[in-house]
Amino acid sequence: MHFSVRPGFAFLLASLLQSATGFAQTPAPAPTPADAQSQQWFHLDFQKDAAVGISTQRTYQELLKNRKPTPVIVAVIDGGVDTAHQDLRRVMWKNPKEIAGNGQDDDHNGFVDDVYGWNFLGAKDGRNVDIDTYEDTRLMAKLQPLYEGKTRTSVPTAKREEFDLYTQVKKTYQEKLDENTKQAQQIGQLYEQTEQVVTQVKQALNVQRLDTATLHHPPTSNPALLEVSQQLYQGITTMGFADAESVVAEMKKAAEHGKTGLDYSLNLKYNPREIIGDNPENTKDRAYGNKDVTGPDPEHGTHVAGIIAADRDNNLGVQGVAGSVRIMAVRAVPNGDEHDKDIANAIRYAVDNGAQIINMSFGKYYSPQRPAVEEAIRYAGTKGVLLVHSAGNENKDLDVETQYPSPRFLDGKTIPNMITVGASARQDDEKLAAEFSNYGKRTVDVFAPGVNIYSTLPGNKYGNESGTSMAGPVVSGIAAVLKSYFPKLTPVDLKRIIQQSAVPYHTQVFKPGTQTKVPFDQLSNTGGVVNLYRAVQLAQQQP
Repeated sequence: MHFSVRPGFAFLLASLLQSATGFAQTPAPAPTPADAQSQQWFHLDFQKDAAVGISTQRTYQELLKNRKPTPVIVAVIDGGVDTAHQDLRRVMWKNPKEIAGNGQDDDHNGFVDDVYGWNFLGAKDGRNVDIDTYEDTRLMAKLQPLYEGKTRTSVPTAKREEFDLYTQVKKTYQEKLDENTKQAQQIGQLYEQTEQVVTQVKQALNVQRLDTATLHHPPTSNPALLEVSQQLYQGITTMGFADAESVVAEMKKAAEHGKTGLDYSLNLKYNPREIIGDNPENTKDRAYGNKDVTGPDPEHGTHVAGIIAADRDNNLGVQGVAGSVRIMAVRAVPNGDEHDKDIANAIRYAVDNGAQIINMSFGKYYSPQRPAVEEAIRYAGTKGVLLVHSAGNENKDLDVETQYPSPRFLDGKTIPNMITVGASARQDDEKLAAEFSNYGKRTVDVFAPGVNIYSTLPGNKYGNESGTSMAGPVVSGIAAVLKSYFPKLTPVDLKRIIQQSAVPYHTQVFKPGTQTKVPFDQLSNTGGVVNLYRAVQLAQQQP
């Protein structure tokens, strides 16, 4: 499942921002491109800018200006990447041994015309899976006919473990059903109301964008406008957003997420896998998919790719964390839950085709084919590949509840070439830990900026997204910089340096999802937020 949609968060936003307005509407001028550089707060330096960023620009200016980088391939396993984006096209990996469009497997790697990567959610005839079911749904469809109406004692001893799984799945499936019903009905209505309010206020103020600066000092003397502007300002700043447009976009996604869930992802009879035509249970099968790495919905993956490596030298749009990088697109994550088989194959494809770092901004809470994924992770380790995994957005303690891919193997041993990332916010205050982020003193390694992250979107567009999905690629970008300038570093070295260089914060923060305050350093095993400057300093000290 993609990690950028946070329904509960959007519902709270909607509640905060509801107001009634009745302004005369005046036409607003045509929008101009946003000042992208000023919005990329995660590049800032805490000492210079008072933002809990990763000190990107300072690092390049002070530590790396006289060093020569070597190219690094970073695979983005996601829902698709817009390879034609003006800020990505120069940094996309291109398979040097494959001739585009000739319908042949020129490099004999088993994949025809895999120029930019591979799509494990596609059919040979070009069709693609967009929305898939949740793993809860798939397990319910499989287990319900076997165990519905039965008691544990009536089930043979050999089947009781599976019966217990069914009992657990039935509970989580119902919880998702209830949540999606609430989203589709309540948030959908609130989204429409809030969008109308924001549109009316923009027109009444004759502005293109309702950012916090405009709302704090609106260009009007109208008492009603001043009042609603103040209400919007308080709601937006309370939740850490930069503008009202981002709030509306977040609410829209949450509303759509709820309806999509009911119609497809929670539908026990829905099976989009028929499009691909494979057996999803057969994890040994790798001969499926197609070359379309963009897919029907590349928003999430495009945003992720831009955080890692948006072109730093083209004077357009935004800048990624890493410069000398090529992004390999591997499509394996639908709108819904990913299949273990696809993730295992995606990891293997990335490794076999030269990726040194793999970004994995996805996750779920059931993994029926976990051994296949772990085998692929071990394989990546033998080939010197670091995996960066987002912790998830359910404000859960991952020391208590396992989320997959897990940072530990089935035998309980920590995966040495995998780092798990929670999401942090801009200010060093009680909201430093993103309210949606999963956490865990043992399980989450570091936090990284993941709130209101401005990056690339499909169609040469840009926008803010929030989630551990954004925090993960910040860390992937840092790992890519380290590997690029210090190529001898192993995955274990990269993980250790990123952990040891994280800036510890002892701030009393809200434990995600609660109003209880805890020390920030209790939410991960490092207690810190990643920092590129300190990481490069530490790498310079390596023998």
